[in-house]
Amino acid sequence: MSTDTTLEPPSGAPGKPDRLDRGVLLVAGVVVLGAIMSILDVTVVSVALKTFQEDFDATTAQVAWTMTAYTLALASVIPLTGWASDRFGTKRLYLAAIVLFTAGSALCAAATSLEMLVAFRVVQGLGGGMLVPLGMTILTRAAGPERIGRVMAVMGIPMLLGPICGPIVGGALIDSLSWHWIFLINVPIGLAAVIYSAKVLPADNPTPSESFDWLGMVLLSPGLALFLYGISMIPETGTIQDAEVLVPAFIGALLIIAFVPWALARRNIHPLVDLRLFANRNLSVAVIAMSLFAIAFFGASLLFPQYFQSVRGETALASGLLLAPQGVGALLTMPIAGALSDRIGPGKIVLAGVTTIVIGMGLFATLDATTSYWFLGTALFIQGLGMGATMMPIMSAALQTLRGPTVARGSTLLNIIQQVAASIGTAIFSVLLTNGMKNDVDLTGPNPLADLAGVFSGTFWVATVMIAAVLIPAFLLPRRKAEVPADPALMMGH
Repeated sequence: MSTDTTLEPPSGAPGKPDRLDRGVLLVAGVVVLGAIMSILDVTVVSVALKTFQEDFDATTAQVAWTMTAYTLALASVIPLTGWASDRFGTKRLYLAAIVLFTAGSALCAAATSLEMLVAFRVVQGLGGGMLVPLGMTILTRAAGPERIGRVMAVMGIPMLLGPICGPIVGGALIDSLSWHWIFLINVPIGLAAVIYSAKVLPADNPTPSESFDWLGMVLLSPGLALFLYGISMIPETGTIQDAEVLVPAFIGALLIIAFVPWALARRNIHPLVDLRLFANRNLSVAVIAMSLFAIAFFGASLLFPQYFQSVRGETALASGLLLAPQGVGALLTMPIAGALSDRIGPGKIVLAGVTTIVIGMGLFATLDATTSYWFLGTALFIQGLGMGATMMPIMSAALQTLRGPTVARGSTLLNIIQQVAASIGTAIFSVLLTNGMKNDVDLTGPNPLADLAGVFSGTFWVATVMIAAVLIPAFLLPRRKAEVPADPALMMGH
């Protein structure tokens, strides 16, 4: 059985079920399992940073490399995923990614120094970086464009719940066992994922004739790593004017900019990342909407646990539990939004979702040092309702008009942009919060906690306005069921 016949049924094929059949749901289970490992690992480690400081006698900046190294490795390998899936097949590459991530997890658990831990986090990131874009490709091909909204809703479960569940899982493991278990827990899950994937995913039928874009790799992968490294240093330096921020970010940006004309060059038949996909209007609008959303929402997401821990004195585990209403709200609306997105187009769904998040974030922006947890929980629940109707429908809008090899390339492009946007958002809100604490919190005053709560409130207002800006591109997303053209040239907007 080949990949082409099994994973890419023609649009509108007779007898093709409208609902997600058993075969698609089995494939979805594989993809969700892989995505959970990759995404959960980012937030689980964030809870362990203080423990790393104590165990390795290191500074905050030094242990931060356990997260930075993973992110940089992840960003560097994503551009290779589109080509590699065409060259080796999605099943083989997905199995290799799971094995690499699982091996990296075991090595991290065995690390006896901070340097070893950082190095093994790179191994983890190289595997983890391929899991999400490959998963999106596999699911999109399995379901076909008519059901992409529903499968993207399935894919959204780990992407939306990872930041919420990570602190809970990490806190529980560290409190009851040790930090080694935040990595060891991935080993049995990884082994199960390998067996599950080997049995469920159809055999590959790769097209190894495509040449590899070596120049593109030399430009884009180190370019992304350097740019994101510079961005990741902004919270530590507190300014974008520091040489440790400017030098790597500037060099990285130059490499990325140099990649653009090369990727669009006529003689470059198979670019590492296919920027020609931007000729597709729906994909272009969806990318703009997703970029703005990722900057605003993922950037603001770091504020929630920090508020609970810094102002309200909660533990990492307790703050994770307090964020649970957000996940509950997302779980309620994701399947509904996915089904409606397939029937009436993602435009109306995203507009409603973004509006709902704006309301929830606006409520959070009114907080002070003693705001009721019931009020905050309600605000988070409302945000969750909006999350479930926003992120994955935006991705559906981008992918539902792609077919064949362009599915893998489109997934790769979306994941690169999302990773960059989320990193930029994290840096922006870290600087806003840090500078607010320096300028507006009087530690010797009568009520420093009230001052600190005021800083959080002001930063949440910025997040509210930035999320509201997503309404502009969301208004341009398709508002009817996608018609997928049979002609690939038409699909690309030519």
